[in-house]
Amino acid sequence: MASGTTRGGLIAAAVTVVCAVTVLAAPGMAWAGPNPAPSASATPAPGTTPGAAPGAAPGTTAGAGAGTTPAPSKDLQAVRAQLDTLYHDAAVATDAYNAAEEAAKKQSAALVELARKIVKGRERLAELKTRAGAAAAAQYRTGGLPDEAHLLLSDNPQEFLDGTGRVLQGQKATKGLLAELTQTQQDLEQYAEDASAQWQKLEANRKAKAKAQKRIEQQIAAAEELESQLEKQEKERLAQLEKEAAQQAQTAWLDTGVLKGAQGKATTQGAKAVRFATAQMGKPYEWGAEGPKTFDCSGLTSQAWASAGVPVPRTSQEQWKQLPHVAVEDMRPGDLIIYFKDASHVALYVGDGTIVHAPRPGRTVTLAGAGSMPILGVVRPGA
Repeated sequence: MASGTTRGGLIAAAVTVVCAVTVLAAPGMAWAGPNPAPSASATPAPGTTPGAAPGAAPGTTAGAGAGTTPAPSKDLQAVRAQLDTLYHDAAVATDAYNAAEEAAKKQSAALVELARKIVKGRERLAELKTRAGAAAAAQYRTGGLPDEAHLLLSDNPQEFLDGTGRVLQGQKATKGLLAELTQTQQDLEQYAEDASAQWQKLEANRKAKAKAQKRIEQQIAAAEELESQLEKQEKERLAQLEKEAAQQAQTAWLDTGVLKGAQGKATTQGAKAVRFATAQMGKPYEWGAEGPKTFDCSGLTSQAWASAGVPVPRTSQEQWKQLPHVAVEDMRPGDLIIYFKDASHVALYVGDGTIVHAPRPGRTVTLAGAGSMPILGVVRPGA
């Protein structure tokens, strides 16, 4: 921002930034990660590439065939694998969108604050220039004569000498005025540079969000198109296959004895988070939603803990990165279970081997077995 920018122009810039924030954070555009349908086991199948969608054929990676609608297949297991891949890729893209959204919010707030600082700085600069001008005018009125000359020409030398101290104080104040004037100008230049850098970051995140949103919409549309081509009986059988796979995975997980001896009890805050999350059961999944009517997976978990007075990162990947890790056998109600090797899904543990989560598009917030999907690890908010 140029040093000659008017106050009105700076305020207009600030208003523009606020408008940008409003657009970037439009209702219905908050985020978290939709998750794939439950996998057939609690661990990835042998030969499956890390990050592969659950149920995908060995050697395939998440996103395979993305952007195109696979031809319907009478092999419902293959259809389920295709759907898992599409929804998993949508979940990954959603986390990318969420990360860009969170960064954009912070950058927008920083821009607004910088605009305020620039306005205040220029007001202060104008005040300092006025004072400096008054000091210069006073010196001009005295003729710019040295103190010795004023002493010789004075009708009352004693009065002049008495005022010498005040003159010295005035000179010191003038030096301080000039120093502050210089510092204020330097501050304004730095604010302008910072604002330019923040705007560039904001624009980069805007593009990242748009790209991620397009990817999400493509994957969900492809999955919905694939499902729409199934007959009613095929859809019912597909749902049964998913249920059976989830039950088998949960049974296998419990059979490992991972929960034997687990006695962890919820903290007061953890219990509040559990109550909030379970109260949302039946509400539809919507990618990017944080409530109150719809949720995605990390929207549910972040809001559950926010209701308990504990802020947590917005995305499942950042929850995994930033929150303290605990062993699965030590988890307690309120802990967050992160799923899949890319941390693309998260659920809230409610106890007795059960989670509450927002599964994926077309589903509602529900209870499920904690071992029905491949567990990456457990994190503990408020630890």
